[in-house]
Amino acid sequence: MMKRLISILLAVLLLLSAAGCAAPADSESGKANQETHVVIDHDGVEVELPIDVNRIVVCDILPLPSVLAVFFDSADKIVGMSGTSMSAAENGLLGELYPEILDAETGFINGSTVNNEELLKLQPDVVFYNASRTELGQQLRSAGFPAVAVSVNKWEYNSIETLNHWIELISEIFPDNDKTETVAAYSEQIYKMVQERVADIPDAERETAFFLYQYSDTNIQTSGQRFFGQWWADAIGVKNAAEELSTDNAVAVNMEQIYAWNPSLIFMTNFTTASPDDLYGNTVGTYDWSRIQAVEAKRAYKMPLGMYRSYTPGVDTPVTLLWLAKTAYPELFADIDVIAETKKYYKEVFGIDLTDAQAQSIFAPAADAGSGF
Repeated sequence: MMKRLISILLAVLLLLSAAGCAAPADSESGKANQETHVVIDHDGVEVELPIDVNRIVVCDILPLPSVLAVFFDSADKIVGMSGTSMSAAENGLLGELYPEILDAETGFINGSTVNNEELLKLQPDVVFYNASRTELGQQLRSAGFPAVAVSVNKWEYNSIETLNHWIELISEIFPDNDKTETVAAYSEQIYKMVQERVADIPDAERETAFFLYQYSDTNIQTSGQRFFGQWWADAIGVKNAAEELSTDNAVAVNMEQIYAWNPSLIFMTNFTTASPDDLYGNTVGTYDWSRIQAVEAKRAYKMPLGMYRSYTPGVDTPVTLLWLAKTAYPELFADIDVIAETKKYYKEVFGIDLTDAQAQSIFAPAADAGSGF
């Protein structure tokens, strides 16, 4: 009897010991027991992701953290993003609406270089990266990260179409929060309205816009025909001053070229800290803008910065389109209250209530938002 009792006790102890060892292993593996699904990213790569994604890292697709925050109406899931995205959050509406995003880690990425060891510490469920950086995608996948490519230029720099595809991909990953149709419907409605109003402007009466992408005492960059500036120009019915330039992405130009183009409008992005006053006063380098008709007429404008720098695609794309169109042709859009439309857009599409002051802040960006370029 005694031997039988000892045997039973030993067996019980062995079972308890085994259970105790198994528990930590299960908790450490965690994700191995999660339900998964497969999504196809913008490079056509099939990526297996957990159904329940709670930790998101965004590498070098800079507007995406803001798109995700508005998509969720929360930034709790965003645990890592680049310092460039962070500076926009700190100086724009994003950090005010979602202060938790300011706690995201930025040390895992320097420019476009990702440190795998630092990224691993963030324990991401998904890592988003720029689809044009195929070598980064290979690096991430080789290190075992669930990497999803997101494209900026796959749709010929069409900001609305690009935003729609971003929302479609995010909605595929988070189907319970699908906003694909809602975002696309609103964006297309605004685009169609703007196109109808500018369609009949005679060619001789169309404004000529120069997009000042980056600006310093040694560098002037703009958009030729293969960058976002061209799409914005076409969308609001103006001529892109630098349309003759075929270089992809930003292109460096000099003042002699700008004198020859002599634009009637200048739109300055938030990829520079410079402001219209810097052009009016010639305060940067030795450039002289006084001969440019846009400067003579005081028609240089800083582009909006809401959730991110609005020159690129982002959640503010539809209201940026309205603002640009009204700025270029105020009489054609005299009935449009951009602030009211911005509040309506955020409420109807994302369920977010903006105050008048918050909506107005989108169109009065802080200079520091352009730091780091």
